[in-house]
Amino acid sequence: MIAIKSARFARLGAAGLALLAGLLCGAVPVRDALAQPGALPLPTPPAINARAWMLVDHDTGQVLTAQAADERVEPASLTKLMTAYLAFNAIRQKRLAPTQVVPISDRARKAIGSRMFIDQRVPVTVDELLRGMIVQSGNDASIALAEAVAGGEDAFAAAMTREAQRLGMRNTAFLNATGLPDAGHYSSAADLARLASAILRDFPEFYPLYSLRDYTYNKIRQPNRNRLLLLDPSVDGMKTGHTEAAGWCLVSSARRGERRLVAVVLGAPSESARIAESQKLLNFGFQFYDNFRLYAPRQAVGSLEVWKGSSRQIKAGFESGLMVTLPAGSGPRVKAELESVQPLMAPVAAGQRVGTLRLTLDGRPLAEYPVVALEAVEVANVLRRAWDGLRLMFK
Repeated sequence: MIAIKSARFARLGAAGLALLAGLLCGAVPVRDALAQPGALPLPTPPAINARAWMLVDHDTGQVLTAQAADERVEPASLTKLMTAYLAFNAIRQKRLAPTQVVPISDRARKAIGSRMFIDQRVPVTVDELLRGMIVQSGNDASIALAEAVAGGEDAFAAAMTREAQRLGMRNTAFLNATGLPDAGHYSSAADLARLASAILRDFPEFYPLYSLRDYTYNKIRQPNRNRLLLLDPSVDGMKTGHTEAAGWCLVSSARRGERRLVAVVLGAPSESARIAESQKLLNFGFQFYDNFRLYAPRQAVGSLEVWKGSSRQIKAGFESGLMVTLPAGSGPRVKAELESVQPLMAPVAAGQRVGTLRLTLDGRPLAEYPVVALEAVEVANVLRRAWDGLRLMFK
């Protein structure tokens, strides 16, 4: 049931409980929001054999389960997610072209660790380097791309850190484009989940590169190290990583039906363990949680009273709509009320915050969402303003 609240309550008849199934604020982990006495029993997450992990619903941004998610750890080749992000951005801004031939420096050619085996005698394009970095995890490809974008790996690493800060990755700093160990080079499960979602959101045209099962360059075929691509048909990315200090790491993403989840597993004890633990997380999220679209973009939640305006009412809702995630079957226990900013005085601009949608589960506070005006209301004429002024005196 939705109620509009100001100084008093009034019911909105059109909305029913079916629309309210599974509500939760995207900024709050599901388990944190619901872990209170008397609340709906939570699904028990699987035991994960890793140093840190996080499972996120990509469409709502909600955290379904996590452990040590803000702990700073060595990201190994998961670093290449940010290398790719900057390369994708350079292509979009036309500072690079996919067919552009990239000169290969000795530093790139002699890169240690995993490689795509660049040959300085054979021209290589940006598109080939992207595939060599994403599929084959080539350190040589990563350095070559960094030099093509920023002129050098050090300058590129500084840009990586700046971009991480812009994306809200609070526990991340980059010193290279490859993920080779360095004391000042670190990230976290939460930050890497944020970065993976940013790639999905910002560069969907490049995301299919992460689903390639193998790539051949210079007559050398290498398989994608993400073996979940072979084991789970719903998995279509993203990136593996491994060093002795970092352990076995994997950021994976899967879509089943209309839902997409992102799982991060850091510091698993073996290659097979990072696959198994990632699969556990994905299966848990898809089986025990559901997404619910409450409102389409710009769909009205309700109409609010406006004072001294050319219109008496204003439609309120969410510019981008509202989709939320909760444990399956919890909908009938969720209720909501729309609290209006009152007195709401004209002029009111479209997009201006005019209220708050407050959610409860079993009568306990669950989440809050800012509600904005979906239309503008201009100031009324002198007579209406005067009349409303008198009405407010006796309200």
